[in-house]
Amino acid sequence: MGMNMEEAGGAAGTVRTVSRRLVRPSIGDAPPPEDIHLTPWDLRLISVDYIQKGLLLPAPPAGGDRLVSTLASSLARALRRYYHLAGRLAVEERGDGTVNVRLRCTGEGAELVHATAHGVAVADIAGSVYTPSSVVWALFPLNGVLGADAAVDSLPVLSAQVTELADGVFVGVSLNHSVGDGFVFWELFNTWSEINRGGGGAIRDLSEISARVHRRWFTDASPVPIPLPFSKLQHVVRRFDPPIMQECFFTFSAASVKELKARANDEMAGTATATISSLQALLAHLWRAVSRARRLPPGQETSYTLAVGCRGRVSGIPPGYMGNALVPAKASGTVGEVLGKGLGWTAWQLNRAVASFDEEAMREWLESWTREPQFRYFGSLMSGGAALITGSSPWFDVFGNDFGWGKPAAVRSGREGKMDGKATVYQGPERGGSMSLEVCISPDAMERLVADEEFMDAVRHGQKQVLRSEVIVRIQELL
Repeated sequence: MGMNMEEAGGAAGTVRTVSRRLVRPSIGDAPPPEDIHLTPWDLRLISVDYIQKGLLLPAPPAGGDRLVSTLASSLARALRRYYHLAGRLAVEERGDGTVNVRLRCTGEGAELVHATAHGVAVADIAGSVYTPSSVVWALFPLNGVLGADAAVDSLPVLSAQVTELADGVFVGVSLNHSVGDGFVFWELFNTWSEINRGGGGAIRDLSEISARVHRRWFTDASPVPIPLPFSKLQHVVRRFDPPIMQECFFTFSAASVKELKARANDEMAGTATATISSLQALLAHLWRAVSRARRLPPGQETSYTLAVGCRGRVSGIPPGYMGNALVPAKASGTVGEVLGKGLGWTAWQLNRAVASFDEEAMREWLESWTREPQFRYFGSLMSGGAALITGSSPWFDVFGNDFGWGKPAAVRSGREGKMDGKATVYQGPERGGSMSLEVCISPDAMERLVADEEFMDAVRHGQKQVLRSEVIVRIQELL
C-alpha cells in the first residue's frame, strides 16, 4: 500500500488521497481465470463514463487504516462472489481493421482508495437541495475515465473510495458500465455492506455464482466475440465538455408519491387502459415542472427517455442476469401538451413508451448492431435543453446498505454522464415507496424549478413526512 497525497475539490472542501490498494478476491475455491465475451448491450456502453454512486454514512467507531483494512477484507469476500469485477478488460487487435474486447477474469483486483476531507461535514453534502458538485465529485475514483480507457490502459473495472469526513464517511463506488448496469452495481454494494456488518449467507455456492457471472445472452445470429470496426479501440472514444449545470436532490415521501399516482390515474379514468405507476406519475410531475422552469415555447418538441430493464421481460434473460440488460423507451410531445393536458396525460405518455417494448424489434436491433455498431455518447443525447433522461431505479436497495455502524444518511452520484436534463431516480430514505430525484439542468432553470410551488409542494410534503417519522421514532425511544 503506497502513500499518495493527491488533492481534489476546492478550498475547505479539499479531498486528500491517503492511500490506494488493490483488493483481490479472498482465497478459496474460486473459479479459474476465463473470459467473458461482451454483448451489444455491454459494448455500446464502452464509450461512456463509469457508473458512480455513493453513500453518506455516519462516523464509524474506528477510522483510519483500521476502517479501510476492515472494508478491504469484506470487499475481498464480496469479490469472491463477483470475481469478474476483479478482472480487466482486454483488447485484441485482429489485424483486419477490427478489434475484440472481452472481460478477463484474472483476479487482478478492484481498487480501494482511502481519502480524507476533514473540512467537509455531512450537512455540507446533504443539508440542502443544492448539491456541492465539486466536492461530491471528488469523493469518487476514476473521474473522467471511459470504459474504453480502462480497456486500453488495463485499469480496474471496479474502484471504491472511502473518504473520512469531519463527522461521517462517504463510500463512493465506480463501476465500468460495459461490465454491468445498475442492477449489478447495487448487487455488489449490497453484498459488500452485508458482509462487512457480519451478515450471513452472502457467499453462495460458487458453481451457481459462476453460472450467473458468465451467462451472457446473445441472439442466435450474433458472432461471439463481436468484432468492432476499429483498428484501435481508442478510435471509439469521444469526449465532450458538458454545459454549465446546477445539480439538486429532491426527496418525495411515500405518501407524496402515492398522491401523485392517485391524481394521475384519476385524471385518466375512463381513458387509460392500464394503471399508471408511481414512478411514471413522479417523472411526469418532474417533466411538467422542468418544462415550466425552462420557459420553452408551447410548440417546442420535448421528450423523456427512460431505461427499461429486460431481466424477466425477455426470454432467456433471468432475473439475476449479471450483464447490461437495458433498452431505452422514449415519450415525446410538445411543451404545450405536457403543460396543458395535465399530470395524467403526461404520465400516460411515459406509460405507453414503456408498454411499447417489443422483444422481436429488440432482437432485430441487437443483430443489426453486430453488423453496424453504434455507441452511446452523452454529447449526442443533449438536445438544446428540451429533453429529460432518467436512469437507475427506485427499486434498487440503497438505504439497506448498513456496513455495521449505521444506515446511510444520503445517496449521491459522481460526475458520470451529467448533462442538462439528466434525472437519476433512487429509493427514498424512508424506503417503502419513497423516492428521490437527482436533477441536473441549467442554473437559471434550476432556480425557477426550486421556486416552483407546485413542484416543491410535493417535495416539502415529503420532508414533513420524514420529519414526522423521525419524531415518532424518537418518542418511542424515550418511552
